Amino acid sequence: MKLKKISTIIFVCTLLITGCTSSTEKTQEEPKVEESTSVSYPITVKHAYGETVIEEEPKNVATISWGNQDVPLALGIIPVGVSKANYGETDENGLLPWTGEKYKELGVEKPVVFDDVDGLDYEAISNSNPDVILAAYSGITQDEYDLLSKIAPVVAYPKLAWQTYWRDQITINATAIGKKDEGDKLVSDLEKLIEEKTSNYTNFKGKKTAVCYFNPADLGKFYVYLPTDPRGAYLTDLGLEVPESVKELGETSNSFSIEISSENIDKLADIDIIVTYGSDTLLEELQSDDLLGTVPAVKNGAVAVIEDGSALAASSTPSALSIPATIDEYLSIIGKAADKVK
Repeated sequence: MKLKKISTIIFVCTLLITGCTSSTEKTQEEPKVEESTSVSYPITVKHAYGETVIEEEPKNVATISWGNQDVPLALGIIPVGVSKANYGETDENGLLPWTGEKYKELGVEKPVVFDDVDGLDYEAISNSNPDVILAAYSGITQDEYDLLSKIAPVVAYPKLAWQTYWRDQITINATAIGKKDEGDKLVSDLEKLIEEKTSNYTNFKGKKTAVCYFNPADLGKFYVYLPTDPRGAYLTDLGLEVPESVKELGETSNSFSIEISSENIDKLADIDIIVTYGSDTLLEELQSDDLLGTVPAVKNGAVAVIEDGSALAASSTPSALSIPATIDEYLSIIGKAADKVK
């Protein structure tokens, strides 16, 4: 009987973006793994549920949840199984474009994908015979961690669910598979790429920016992603600043986002640019609202609307592969919003 456990962390609409097992045309019995150098085992990785000891170099790497698969792939390692993407435009295998393209680059047309959007598929994960399960950015519970640990050593998130920055996701996952040095270089390379790409966006300087989610059917409330969320943190990598109001909200919550009543919108008057998800009519709807329309960012049209459900929207939660794949488009949209700040 297939074991499935419904995750307690459910991503709803674009607010909670952060996820069919099939055979591969290129066998995954011997996944491509570059030999590590100067790595001593066992390796101990500390995380929210204690620490995980990896006794020897893992040959079979499985990943679950959001973006973790992009770390081994970026390092040339083909995972034996990964989670299906639960948001964004996906390919025929249920993977986001940059992940699917990297698989094909490594010679795999039909990767093993866990159909775990509605709960972890323990049977499929077990059948992939992993030596380690990467979940550095995830929302797995203690019970899920314990069950997964019966299959293979599990590397969970550092402290809080869904609050792992992209650098830490890379470093933690790379360390767990004996590729810490390679992971550090990957982080450095991405930082150089971001620095290069943002160098022309001088209009970002000093702009206070926040990622929000609005439901056009109910504008009486909305959500703000807090500084511990990788979406909001990514904006600071791009040269933008976190508004003081959002910092203060972050001090009152352990979550990655917080619900705000539109009646309290004046508390967020220091936001210069809003990044959000929606259709091309969203800005007009916000400007027409009696409360939200009074926000300077909304009034000025300094709202970067990312098409809901698009690959770009998915990439706003950055990963090792999504950053280089979408940074140009992301910067362009935010840049146009920055031009409207008054």
